[in-house]
Amino acid sequence: MKVLLAWYFVAVWGAGYVATKIGLQYAPPFTFLTLRFAFGIVCLLPMVLFLHIQWPKNFSEFKHLAIAGLLMHAVQLGGSHYAQYLGMSAGVAALIISSQPLFTAFLASRFLNERLRPRQWLGVAIGLLGVGMVVWHKVDVHEVTGANLAASLVAVAAVTAATLYQKAFSPRADLKAATVVQFAVSLVVLAPLALAVEHFDFRFSYELLFSIAFLVVFASILGVMALWWLLRHGEATRVTSMMYLPPVFAVVLELALFGLVPSGLMLAGIAITCAGVAMTVWTPRWNSSTSSS
Repeated sequence: MKVLLAWYFVAVWGAGYVATKIGLQYAPPFTFLTLRFAFGIVCLLPMVLFLHIQWPKNFSEFKHLAIAGLLMHAVQLGGSHYAQYLGMSAGVAALIISSQPLFTAFLASRFLNERLRPRQWLGVAIGLLGVGMVVWHKVDVHEVTGANLAASLVAVAAVTAATLYQKAFSPRADLKAATVVQFAVSLVVLAPLALAVEHFDFRFSYELLFSIAFLVVFASILGVMALWWLLRHGEATRVTSMMYLPPVFAVVLELALFGLVPSGLMLAGIAITCAGVAMTVWTPRWNSSTSSS
């Protein structure tokens, strides 16, 4: 179960890079995300009406879910999308976002009492090196500005904080309730920004609709649910080390869809990334103190 969910998360997160790139051609970031989460709320209505959901019992539980959701959805996606919208190359953006496992490893070892073996620390470093090799052909430091660099750093800080916050403060929350709450609060925050900053201006197209539908159903709902479930049943560093693999999957997807043949450096980077993730993830058992299985 854990292995299947892990590979699903990697695949859908990698495909999400491509879907986001398509969607941002038709709508600026805050408007695109507003449409995304509004569509998400519509998709979640049948679940709210017909499935049993354990809603937060008090304001404290609601607050923790809301904070984790705002960090994961509104701040992280808003920052990463705006960095690309402001001209940051895809390679630099992917490399910065992929540094998240390194920050997670440091913070988890300090504040969540996760003890990492030297092999795992080495795996985290090797994985980041491999990602750098994979995306090197897309790295253009001349396109880095103070604004898009700040946006991308906000994004990586937000996704790191979100994963650790959810694991620490909402380890047993109903994942269906968490999704509904987090979509709703993200929409409440993003919609005014879309109106004030971008005048909610977008061009309708079937490509935009496809990208939103894919990102909502497969990434924001099922993908984030898989991530929260994996964090609940495993160490934060081991789970987030999978963040190294989506850029690798995106390269493979580009090859399949557009015939872009990877270079020798990219192939070597893919191998090194996979080795780094394996060094970080592999242990005889993948459980944590919060796991019930």
